[in-house]
Amino acid sequence: MHKPTVLIPIANHDFDPSEVALPWQILTGLGYEVEFATADGQRGYADPLMMSGEGLDPWGWIPVLKKIRLVGLFLRADRFGRTAYQALEQQSRFLNPKRFADLKAEDYVGLFLPGGHASRVRDFYDNKQLQQFVATYFEQLDDNGTHRPVAAVCHGVLLAARAISPTTKRSVLYGKKTTALTWQFELTAWRVTRFFARFWDSNYYRTYPENKGDPKGYWSVESEVKRALKSDDDFKNVPKGEPHFWQKTSAIHRDRLNNNKPAWVVKDGNYLSARWPGDMHTLVQQFAALLKDK
Repeated sequence: MHKPTVLIPIANHDFDPSEVALPWQILTGLGYEVEFATADGQRGYADPLMMSGEGLDPWGWIPVLKKIRLVGLFLRADRFGRTAYQALEQQSRFLNPKRFADLKAEDYVGLFLPGGHASRVRDFYDNKQLQQFVATYFEQLDDNGTHRPVAAVCHGVLLAARAISPTTKRSVLYGKKTTALTWQFELTAWRVTRFFARFWDSNYYRTYPENKGDPKGYWSVESEVKRALKSDDDFKNVPKGEPHFWQKTSAIHRDRLNNNKPAWVVKDGNYLSARWPGDMHTLVQQFAALLKDK
């Protein structure tokens, strides 16, 4: 019997290992097939800095000393993400992805959009073919006349924000509630690396830095996503007074399969969104619940 299949499109280089491998691990454990796709059908590679942590300390540019990691151990993917990615690299579907041009929305019961922040991942978010597919997936109804589940995390929300509906000529997120990588999180990581850790590569955590004359943060993920929404209020960050507010906003705590206290996931119909790898377990569990309901 053919298993229901979820699609995870990925960048050729520098995607976030946790945001790709954890959905694969959890969903396959629940009985789903997971397929991958890249622009050219060649396998993708995770951001090596997020796997090793090497190069994320002030001495990270020195060949021998970069093996000594302090900041790098904190900023890299945690052991759950790293272990899942190492297992994923042995999987045939990951090593032999489809091409964006060959994707058909009706082949998949769900769509998961991961992120990544290093500069080489821009081609992924900028890809018009993929944006068009995402727009089609958001709008196409299944055999029961309902929309299929979509989940997006961190920079992956940019793909949805940039996916323009052929019907409305607006982003598919227009009129929806969403979250994404917040400016608070993005700015904190940028400052840590810009002024202290990876100072020789000051924009490592700014995928789209501002141009001369742009307001501060204009090309942050949060700002660009907000420009695609009907209202800035549709971008949902953790409100003060929310239970476990500190754990959710510290950028230190990460969720687990049995602990969703640090997580922040926003649901709008069959669309789910989250901010960063620290939300992943909860996001995928809620995504799996939507798939099961379908």
